[in-house]
Amino acid sequence: MKVSPVGSEISGEVFAPPSKSYTHRAIAISSLAKSAEVRFPLISEDTKATMRAAAALGADVQEKNGTIFIKGVRGKPGTPDNIIDVANSGTIVRIMTAVCSLVNGAAVLTGDESIRSRPNQPLLNALNDLGAEAFSTRNNGLAPIVVRGRLRGGKALIEGSISSQFISALLIACPLADFGTTVTLKSTLKSRPYVEITLEMLRSAGAKITEKDGAFIIPPQQEYDVTGFSVPGDFSSASYMLAAGALCGSVTVKNLFPTEQGDSALIDILAEMGAEVSWDKKKGIVKVTKGELNGITVDSGMTPDLVPTLAVLGAAAEGTTVIENIEHVRYKETDRLHAMTVELSKMGVDIKEEKDRLIIAGGGLHCASVHGWNDHRIVMALAVAGMVAGDTTIDTIESVSISYPSFFEDLKKVGAVVEIPE
Repeated sequence: MKVSPVGSEISGEVFAPPSKSYTHRAIAISSLAKSAEVRFPLISEDTKATMRAAAALGADVQEKNGTIFIKGVRGKPGTPDNIIDVANSGTIVRIMTAVCSLVNGAAVLTGDESIRSRPNQPLLNALNDLGAEAFSTRNNGLAPIVVRGRLRGGKALIEGSISSQFISALLIACPLADFGTTVTLKSTLKSRPYVEITLEMLRSAGAKITEKDGAFIIPPQQEYDVTGFSVPGDFSSASYMLAAGALCGSVTVKNLFPTEQGDSALIDILAEMGAEVSWDKKKGIVKVTKGELNGITVDSGMTPDLVPTLAVLGAAAEGTTVIENIEHVRYKETDRLHAMTVELSKMGVDIKEEKDRLIIAGGGLHCASVHGWNDHRIVMALAVAGMVAGDTTIDTIESVSISYPSFFEDLKKVGAVVEIPE
């Protein structure tokens, strides 16, 4: 499917969709407990894959009237009857790989073409160090992945610069291991806020995890005791609406309360660039109004999902924007540094791609036909660029169903002119 945003002056308000990161973790942790409710979850293609994976491991997962009801496996997931297909969810292939190390039999996990190209070797190595058997069927660290339990515990040394999801996966599984576990990082942990989300949710479920000298220390044979989680609004998804306000008029986004989400950093970034920004933290309301934006330098080591949004903001701003410390963004659904470089170049942007940063000489966006790379974040960022440039066509727009199914409807709510061919 394709979409054609037209240059738009927008004004209005929308609700931020529920957090995909919180929903994934809430389902996974609840499935390992006795029973729990996940309230206000994001229901999307990614989170449906999470529900299917939890059910494959023995949990009873039912979604009714916007709440997910889960009867869990009490720390003892069952051997799945079939291959676990995570579709397009990188988070869940990592989390469920670790959870599958708790079964007494074996499990096979795979996903779509994108999932089968994303690295997992550091996680597989750690699980092997902790007593399970985990390997890639192609011996290259990529899915399909085979996991044989049972996770015993011990010591693991793991790379932290590729994906925080490896760490989150271990933190969810290791409290249920037979023996105590120490997970030590051998490099700087990128995307740290996502690990903080995991820790926040695990601790609310009663898990005891301490951190000392770059290591997570996890006592064994714990039980998750949680009756439910309430999922907050998603700053990653809201970033496109907030950027649209900064570039095309004024947008108010509700349901954005302070949490561990690192992508809330966008609020300060927009203000620094020159947009008019206010955030009522008690009411969870963010309003962004168009301003004369100027280029800045942004370290996105902790906020990788903001990179496509920041690239579009930099392209429309005056002066040079540098987005740095972002090599790990190459290992998402696509190589997002390369994808944004290719597509913004088509729109007349002077953008330079380096190993771990983008350098963008802003000042204009021109209409073009661009490729969405079957990547929800690329599509949504380019939609905002198209609103600035006008007469822009973007393909593979169905990918927004992964994280923000109502994205184009929400754009229309604030007055954007978005033409979707029948």
